[in-house]
Amino acid sequence: MKQVVESETGRSPPALSIVDGMSHGAAIAATARMLRHAGIASPAGDARILVAKAAGLRAVDLISDPEAKLDDRSANLLVEMTRRRSRSEPVSRILGEREFYGRTFEITPATLDPRPDTETVVEAALQVLNEAGALDGTPLRLLDIGTGSGCIVVTLLAEIPAATALATDISPAALAVALRNAEHHGVAERLQLRRSDLLESVAGRYNLLISNPPYIPTAEIAALDQDVVGFDPAAALDGGADGLAFYRRISQGLRSILAEPPDISAAVFEVGAGQAHEVAEIFAGAGFSRHRVWQDLGGHTRCVAVETRN
Repeated sequence: MKQVVESETGRSPPALSIVDGMSHGAAIAATARMLRHAGIASPAGDARILVAKAAGLRAVDLISDPEAKLDDRSANLLVEMTRRRSRSEPVSRILGEREFYGRTFEITPATLDPRPDTETVVEAALQVLNEAGALDGTPLRLLDIGTGSGCIVVTLLAEIPAATALATDISPAALAVALRNAEHHGVAERLQLRRSDLLESVAGRYNLLISNPPYIPTAEIAALDQDVVGFDPAAALDGGADGLAFYRRISQGLRSILAEPPDISAAVFEVGAGQAHEVAEIFAGAGFSRHRVWQDLGGHTRCVAVETRN
């Protein structure tokens, strides 16, 4: 059966089709041509990923046997995925998964799509704990606020076998995704999940809080790239008028749930562009005198860590 991908741009579509019986190599070329026509920034790489997914193979398998053929089911699936990508839907959304810190995580419309920049939160958290001598097998209690897919807390639990954690989110659908990811990566027995609006339903004391709260100013959301604003949950983006509303709310209750010194007692937050100083000031006003910042791979300040006064 011949399958033709229609143009998503309003221009005349390129003369190509995706056909059952087409070789994987030809399917990659055809898919890349359509994505390029639609204005997608990385058409060749995306095409390889989509063809591999449609064929039920790893991308490396396409290289080793480019003349293998698409069957009818694979051709139909590839057509649908190519249509979606041509409309700027991220590849990770189409696949329903995203690689994060070397592990694969399920994502759904209920969760934020984790970006590589967020791996900086994991790096900062591990550095804070290591410098405190807390990665020597010492039992640790972690708290993840607004966990979404659970990628941060599940990664930290996988990296720190002696840790346990509580992860909260206001969305039951997101918590269900986080549970599946925890089970997939073998840390579910050390993770408690709870529906909560920030710290509202949190009790007890924790050594480290981690959070990637919404931090986009409300007025700036409409100007975000389509692959963000069109597919990430609005509630996971909107940080209020100045983007700092959730940091203020967390700061009001943070001291009451962090462990008392001399135990390790810190919080690590992802922040938006130009927000690090203001976020540090918010927590300084709540009694956190020491702060540090981390940059992401692009050289942008991406994380702020705060610690309590001794």
